[in-house]
Amino acid sequence: MRLRRSAVALMAVLGLALVSACNSGNEGQSQDSGLQKVSYLTSFNTFGREAYAYVALEKGYFKDAGFDVTINPGSGTVDVMKLVAGGQADYGIGDFTATVITLGKQKLPVTTVGMIHQRSLAAIVALEGGGITKPQDLVGKRIGDQPGSTNQVMFPVYAKAVGIDPESVTFVPSPPPALPTLLASNKVNGIGQFVVGLPLVEGVAKKKAIALPYGEKLPDLYGNAIITRSDLAKDHPDQVKKFTEALLKGLQDTIDDPAAAAAILKKYVPKTDLAVATKELELMKPYVKPQDFNGPLGAVDPTRVQKIITLLDDAKAIEPAGSIKPADVVTVDLAPKG
Repeated sequence: MRLRRSAVALMAVLGLALVSACNSGNEGQSQDSGLQKVSYLTSFNTFGREAYAYVALEKGYFKDAGFDVTINPGSGTVDVMKLVAGGQADYGIGDFTATVITLGKQKLPVTTVGMIHQRSLAAIVALEGGGITKPQDLVGKRIGDQPGSTNQVMFPVYAKAVGIDPESVTFVPSPPPALPTLLASNKVNGIGQFVVGLPLVEGVAKKKAIALPYGEKLPDLYGNAIITRSDLAKDHPDQVKKFTEALLKGLQDTIDDPAAAAAILKKYVPKTDLAVATKELELMKPYVKPQDFNGPLGAVDPTRVQKIITLLDDAKAIEPAGSIKPADVVTVDLAPKG
């Protein structure tokens, strides 16, 4: 599994290097416009839930903020963090909890600067009639997922919350695009998937999907966060703020009009299924702006961050306990304020 994860990360690095080579000429600056060249990684492939970045690109929000942005598909939180840390990308999206857990194990020079989702989207998804209807049914089952993905990294914390041994569940390494087909063909009992991915799974499997959302048992968890390098946040805070604001404008438009956002995504990713992408975005809206949330899009609550760290300490997901502080994982001053 370690070898597979390394191979995936290497392929992502090579792909990004190729993009960089193709765009080379005036490093860091667009040749024809003088815009700052920026590379961005989605959290997980180019599913409907990633449409907001393409909306910001299509509507000129990035350009208006002074950026020439290249969007590349990410392959899970851990790989996104490594690529950003290594300079192969300037910004990326990754699950906040998985980011904290990863930083507890390896001191990568990255930070988060805003939240895409105020609630976690992580889940295990199965099919009706497949033997999984509740968390305890996961014992002895095979779950397909990308190594280093949010769902897999967070699973031990979820397992503790529902009272099962995380070692009793086997994760089968699988690339993101293949997960729904893998589940539909009964090669695995479930897959790691965001709750907004249910329409995609049901479209492939032609069966009703069942989700076991991590957030039901761990309600304090954030979902995806905006990741950048620590030195970029420290040395160029204005750039980071401008990029975040532009991205969040795309996110606001996306939740305001999911169908239009899905259409924009299809323009850039032709394989997009419009109906599935639209449904994903409709399902995502209450995670971006829950009913009890009154802050600005992307806001970060330092008290809540500490609660999440304490939860992870208690679950032994971070060792030694107390080794991670809020300032180690989020730059609050760069996050949107009300």
